[in-house]
Amino acid sequence: MTQVETQRRVWAPDATVTLAERPAIAIAMLGSGGSGVMTAAEILLRAAARAGYFGLMTKSFGPQIRGGEAAAFVTLSTQPVETQADQVDLLFAIDWKNAERFAGELQLDTDTLVISGEADAELPDVATGPRPRLGEVDLKTLTRSHRGTRPNMVALGTVAGAIGLPQDAIAELVQERLRKKGEAAMAQGLTAVDLGYDAAANFAVAKLAPPLGDTARWIISGNQAAGYGALRGGVRFAAAYPITPATEILEWLAPRLQKIGGLLVQAEDELASINMIIGGSFGGATVLTATSGPGLALMSESIGLAVAAEIPLLVIDVMRGGPSTGIPTKSEQSDLNIAVYGLHGDAPHVVTAPNSIADCLFTAQWSVHLAESMQVPAIMLSDQSFGQALGIVEKPAELAFATRRAVAGAPAQDYRRYALTASGISPMALPGTPGGQHTADGLEHSESGTPSSAVADHNQQLEKRLRKVADFDYGDHWAQIEGDGPAAIVTWGSATGPVRQAMHRVDPEGKRLRLISLRLISPAQPARLAQALAGCSQILVVEQSQMAQFFGHLKAQFELPPMADLYARPGPQPFRVAEIAAKLEGWLS
Repeated sequence: MTQVETQRRVWAPDATVTLAERPAIAIAMLGSGGSGVMTAAEILLRAAARAGYFGLMTKSFGPQIRGGEAAAFVTLSTQPVETQADQVDLLFAIDWKNAERFAGELQLDTDTLVISGEADAELPDVATGPRPRLGEVDLKTLTRSHRGTRPNMVALGTVAGAIGLPQDAIAELVQERLRKKGEAAMAQGLTAVDLGYDAAANFAVAKLAPPLGDTARWIISGNQAAGYGALRGGVRFAAAYPITPATEILEWLAPRLQKIGGLLVQAEDELASINMIIGGSFGGATVLTATSGPGLALMSESIGLAVAAEIPLLVIDVMRGGPSTGIPTKSEQSDLNIAVYGLHGDAPHVVTAPNSIADCLFTAQWSVHLAESMQVPAIMLSDQSFGQALGIVEKPAELAFATRRAVAGAPAQDYRRYALTASGISPMALPGTPGGQHTADGLEHSESGTPSSAVADHNQQLEKRLRKVADFDYGDHWAQIEGDGPAAIVTWGSATGPVRQAMHRVDPEGKRLRLISLRLISPAQPARLAQALAGCSQILVVEQSQMAQFFGHLKAQFELPPMADLYARPGPQPFRVAEIAAKLEGWLS
């Protein structure tokens, strides 16, 4: 008797078993390129949303441009989900090709049920630790006996049935997905789902508890949210060169910009895209480009030009593992230094960072507002774990910012584009404005814009450009603060969700810990951070970069107390709640 057969007897359910309901269940689906893993996982998530649940789907790929192995991780819950669960409850492998490459991401235990889609396949070395329960669905035999059915749809039905999702919700989404392919394709898809639900009867898996309440929710990715936030902020022109993991922003924006009279141009490279949006902004449009670390590196000189010429723009950097090409399909918080310090000379600008998928919308909209109001470049640091994740979230609130770009009417004959105003912000004459002619380039200049190397002009313009970002009122949006305990965790970006959930696990009553997640990375807000840290006897900084870039930035810009501790590690694996909770327990003891 093989090991698979032995384990199959162990996990085979008893017909009398009463399955306990759980408020959350974590699922992983994996397979080789073309197996349809992502399609099945997305339908599962959307069906859960229609049934009233919250959820999160994250994607993991190999480094190939096309094809290769893929894994989808889906956590469904009656409560909002910000990060994947510590442990997978149900793993369905459509096939096992290169599955070992996900070994570091698959947290399995003896309670985990692993279902193999390949007959008589033995579980490969995909996880360390206790061996999980093992089951089998012979996808090849089932699909051959039911012509036209696809293995991923059988897998979808099996997983959905095993956790108790309503079959009609799955069927409805399958029909919607396959409608364009005709009646035959829809019928085959529904047959495959039925086969999966029949197979699910063989597996004893905990069921999802009934959803709580019925509120308006969105299914949205971080990249889609960022694109929508930019539109809300007024962006009407975008130029960009595709790059993983930022490309979905461009794909989402292109048709929607066209519908509202805007335009997206696919440039030949990142150098062209940044210069295109500088030109668009000089012409009066509100503009955006999206890229990742390698693209941001190429754009740095032209972003400096926008600083010198005081031209507003937004660059969304969806970070990935670096340096160089790095790991395009994995996440890391390692572009902070280049975003804050990567421009040559004294070049004040704005750097922001969302702290959740939903917050990508607000932060993008706010970043546009900051860029336009101060006539500066703004860099928003999202990352792959936000950008390519799909979440079921509460519908974001509608927000509007009143302040817009200061535009000069018909100025007098002595128009001074870079006038030394109290705020540092001077009205910008758009091309074609009578009397508004001026030079806008990267050379230092006088108040009129005439190139100048005079000491007074250089010092005055440097001070003007710094003053407008240093003195701007950023309001309460600079950080998200929760709790008022004597021990503070300072973090940013995608580390926020795991930290928040770990805090709730370690300190459920909220009396020991407080969270400070910075949304405004630069310019620094030392007075506000000092106030947020008032009364703290312990400080822990949490980030995902090997060289502790965030911690270094804090030490450079803020007077951190000497007792400040650090927990930093690189990607590509995301933080787990258990990992942060274990650190907090040791830190607090």
